[in-house]
Amino acid sequence: MATAVRAFVGVGANLGDAPATVRAALQALQRLPQSRWVASSSLYRSAPLDAPGPDFVNAVVELRTELGPQALLQHLQAIEQRFGRVRGARNAPRTLDLDLLLYGELCIDEPALTLPHPRAHLRGFVLRPLAELDPQLSLPGLGAIAIWLQRAADQPVHRMAADLE
Repeated sequence: MATAVRAFVGVGANLGDAPATVRAALQALQRLPQSRWVASSSLYRSAPLDAPGPDFVNAVVELRTELGPQALLQHLQAIEQRFGRVRGARNAPRTLDLDLLLYGELCIDEPALTLPHPRAHLRGFVLRPLAELDPQLSLPGLGAIAIWLQRAADQPVHRMAADLE
């Protein structure tokens, strides 16, 4: 049996009922094979970066998984397809976006997968929920999440109250 790896998945949506979609995606992630759900962050609302469209609702999930990084990515993309994800322009509005942010300490740069996620350290909507789950987290090859979070402090990211989602 393979050793379980700590992985973090970003969840986001800004089309349709985005909070409901994110909550449903969180449930789908709980059923990933060879994986154990550890925790999820609160939901956060933020304006899209470098693109028009409605606000995004985002969260981050922590998993322990025995799936390899490419296999995990394939499962994430299958969940996106079930939710009607259409891949278009970068940063375009979407029904669901699942990003493999971190996979243990792995650093890779391949055409289909870059780890850590290539823009995670620049995005407040990723950093805030990651820091909620583990304020001491270090991004492989990039350093402490707390430093990156300070650098992204000018990006408005609002934690959603559970009763207002």
